[in-house]
Amino acid sequence: MALKDILPGKLGFGAAPLGNMFRAIPEAEAQATVNAAWNDGIRFFDNAPFYGAGLAEIRMGDVLAGRPRDEYVIGTKVGRVILDEVEDVSARDLGEKGDVFKHGRPNKIVNDYSADATLRSIEDSLKRLKTDRIDIAWVHDVAQDFYGDEWLSVFEQARTGAFKVLDRLRDEGVIKAWGLGVNRVEPIELLLDLEGPKPDGFLLAGRYTLLDHDRALQRVMPKVAERGLGIVVGGPYSSGALVGGPNFEYAPATPAILDKVARIKAIADRHGISMKSAGLQFSLANPAVAAVIPGASQPSRIAEDSAALAEVIPADFWRELRTAGLVNPLAPLPV
Repeated sequence: MALKDILPGKLGFGAAPLGNMFRAIPEAEAQATVNAAWNDGIRFFDNAPFYGAGLAEIRMGDVLAGRPRDEYVIGTKVGRVILDEVEDVSARDLGEKGDVFKHGRPNKIVNDYSADATLRSIEDSLKRLKTDRIDIAWVHDVAQDFYGDEWLSVFEQARTGAFKVLDRLRDEGVIKAWGLGVNRVEPIELLLDLEGPKPDGFLLAGRYTLLDHDRALQRVMPKVAERGLGIVVGGPYSSGALVGGPNFEYAPATPAILDKVARIKAIADRHGISMKSAGLQFSLANPAVAAVIPGASQPSRIAEDSAALAEVIPADFWRELRTAGLVNPLAPLPV
């Protein structure tokens, strides 16, 4: 089934911040944020065991458990099994994400993309989310940013393990869809070139944004659209850099990125539009994109995202961005 047929709208909720991403979020604030998303009409919630070593799933499960299950869609991820035993959080090797979840639970995180671990991961997620089913399962982070030179061998473990299990679960109707949840385009290219198994789409974080879209535009988006698959865009604000935050790709933004943000913002200010609206509407303009899932850790951010989606952006803004060379000449723009 195509992702667009499964997802209940263009705007979803990315749960990474609920895992205490970058900061310790009080329980009440986390729950209020999920409630705000629900009250705003959001019905697609994306999560992962990795987010705070199960914390994000637990928090979301506590809130959504009281809601009618047929009214919302849950995506979560496989590839990491969370154990009961604890570990030294500071000693974890999280690739380029470093200290992103140092405020999460101290439970041991084991990277495992085998068939057995995939089934166990789903079982554990069901418990933490307090639900009887997962709608979309993404294979998490089989890419260079986590595994460096080892990423191809990790991908191979997933190909013979997780991919086959998820393909079978989809065909049996246990889940509705599966794909990769990654921050790089190369694993998506690799999977698209395989004879089988066949994914339903991809969650691509940070690679189809206003600040960084060239490679995805050339290498992935046309193939995905051709095959009737879909992309869920994660991190549409590029870890916050696009909307004035200090981070890009989970690390301090470089002077070049900050300069690009400033140039886009000058044009946005001239046209009286918000950077959030520019970011969300740019990502959604590509026909391969089924939804965007900005992360939120405060209720007020949810309302901002909804407003940004509804904001009317004049065509002159996009023309000016194009003329200034701030978007790829081939990128589809909102009309």
